[in-house]
Amino acid sequence: MKYIIITGTSRGLGESLAKKSFKKDNHIICISRKKNTSLIEEAKEKDINLDYFEYDLNDTDNIDTLMKNVFDKIETSKAEGVYLINNAGTVSPIKPIEKCEKYDIIRNINVNLTSLMLITSFFMKYTKELEVEKRVINISSGASEKAYHGWGCYCTSKAGIDMFTKCIALEEENKDHPVKIVSFTPGIMDTNMQKEIRSSKEEDFIQLQRFIDFKEKGKLLSTEIVAGAITDLLHSDKFKQGSMIDISECL
Repeated sequence: MKYIIITGTSRGLGESLAKKSFKKDNHIICISRKKNTSLIEEAKEKDINLDYFEYDLNDTDNIDTLMKNVFDKIETSKAEGVYLINNAGTVSPIKPIEKCEKYDIIRNINVNLTSLMLITSFFMKYTKELEVEKRVINISSGASEKAYHGWGCYCTSKAGIDMFTKCIALEEENKDHPVKIVSFTPGIMDTNMQKEIRSSKEEDFIQLQRFIDFKEKGKLLSTEIVAGAITDLLHSDKFKQGSMIDISECL
């Protein structure tokens, strides 16, 4: 059995990632702030092994309990591989940092970066003795390398993800059964996050019209296509330790 843990599965890319993993020899473990009931029902109809944890990743204090409960669902003696896709994220707040509320700044970093680091840390602790394939894909963004006016929190958190990925890869060097980890930039997708960006104010996000044009000119990628590329990568020989991978390399 291959165990695949995916965060942010309530909609968008996370939901598509879960569906792309619907195979009889996979056991999918979903984590999101709100349960995706349609995903749960579809898994039941297709006789897919799926467990769902309703959890707000802004609550970083209890991630240890969350991950204990997640690994209680994993029969390590039967595991052929254990995988983690850190997909959950938020672009909010979209405004210059001087306009941001304290809570919104903290929430962005908690959801995008702190929770990802904690989940990965516990993933590595629980799989340390397993002599099976262990892989982590962190969903990053082009904003990890390019600064955007009004995206101070988002850009910072995504840059942090990339550096975290590189550090973990370095720490896993020379281990007999290392966790392999990469960052993946999925491109601009047709998701609720893009709707949120398009509904922002130009005074807060000066590139607003550019993102409106992406939608109007049909330049947004579907989450199904991106999820397919990520799922293929997860089990591919091209999974290079510590690499930064862009969707353009996979299509």
